[in-house]
Amino acid sequence: MNIISLVSYPFLPARSGGQKGIALFYKYFSRHHEVTVITTRKNQPDAAVGYELLNILPNARSRYFNPFIFFRVRKQIREKKATHLILEHPYYGWLGILLKKCCGVRLVVHSHNMEGKRWKSLGKWWWPILWNYERFTHRQADFNFFIQDEDRNYAISAFGLDPASCLTVSFGTEIPGPLPLEARQAARSQLHEQLQIPGHIPLLLFNGAFGYAPNREALDSLLFKINPILQGKGIPYRILVLGLDIPEAIRQASYPSVLVLGFVENLELYLNGCLVFLNTVVSGGGIKTKLVEALAYNLNAVSTENGAIGIDPALCNGKLVICPDQDWLFFAEAILRVIELDATMPPGFYDHFYWANITRRAANFIEGPK
Repeated sequence: MNIISLVSYPFLPARSGGQKGIALFYKYFSRHHEVTVITTRKNQPDAAVGYELLNILPNARSRYFNPFIFFRVRKQIREKKATHLILEHPYYGWLGILLKKCCGVRLVVHSHNMEGKRWKSLGKWWWPILWNYERFTHRQADFNFFIQDEDRNYAISAFGLDPASCLTVSFGTEIPGPLPLEARQAARSQLHEQLQIPGHIPLLLFNGAFGYAPNREALDSLLFKINPILQGKGIPYRILVLGLDIPEAIRQASYPSVLVLGFVENLELYLNGCLVFLNTVVSGGGIKTKLVEALAYNLNAVSTENGAIGIDPALCNGKLVICPDQDWLFFAEAILRVIELDATMPPGFYDHFYWANITRRAANFIEGPK
């Protein structure tokens, strides 16, 4: 099998969770089949690992409606004798359907959210148009990948899809199992020393890309609702806020027991060195990639219900505590409980979320019966 994938936006170098999800999916999926990813000019081909990247799509927004792109992609399908075409998101649905009919490729739609529902939750008036386009695209596909079971079940019901054509293909981790305790202890010591924080004070991690409205709202909830409750508990702690596009007003302000650090090069040090991961997102759709990553690093975690969509707490050995959305008192009290929790992430978590396992299931699914 030869695979052509269409990724219609910049994702390399991968920095955000969504970008990492695509880059790592194809890094591991290409171990099973030849993969060529066609994407926009803003991507860096030398950042692709295991697959060929052709950044031949224009950067302009008009690329989503440009009919001449059909001929560029058709040329690649014919030259590479592609058998399958994967669309990352349904936005190029019209193009994928035309190529399926003209080139005889099997069409795979890889959904990362229920896009119509997501834009509805963000208050966009045009969400019904997108919802119907999304539905039409998925119904024309031979195979449909969804980021979590709730999305898969919704699409089967709302779009009228054949369950046999639908597979959950989660965001994953490159970590195949819990890291040694010694490595975590060393990272913790290094982080406390680097930040000049006494070793007995628990470090709580919060990170995200704050140009995305749900993450910005989550940051406000942490700073202005949860942190004041924690301050009233009289316990020592430090919240470390990491990520891109933190508003300047927040970067310049001072909040008790909070360090706003912004983008850091070595995120792995923080994932290894912190004790608890916080996820206060209450809007938007899809699995929260940063929560999967934090749990893979064996952090204890507290999340809202929305923020934990797609992650079964039964896989987590009590290390994931889920709180009702907007119940910040419950959230703060959960933080106090998990600070004291000493547990290890079980093998079942990694069986489900390790990228090699995820992509093997995806490859087997589109190959069909042996």
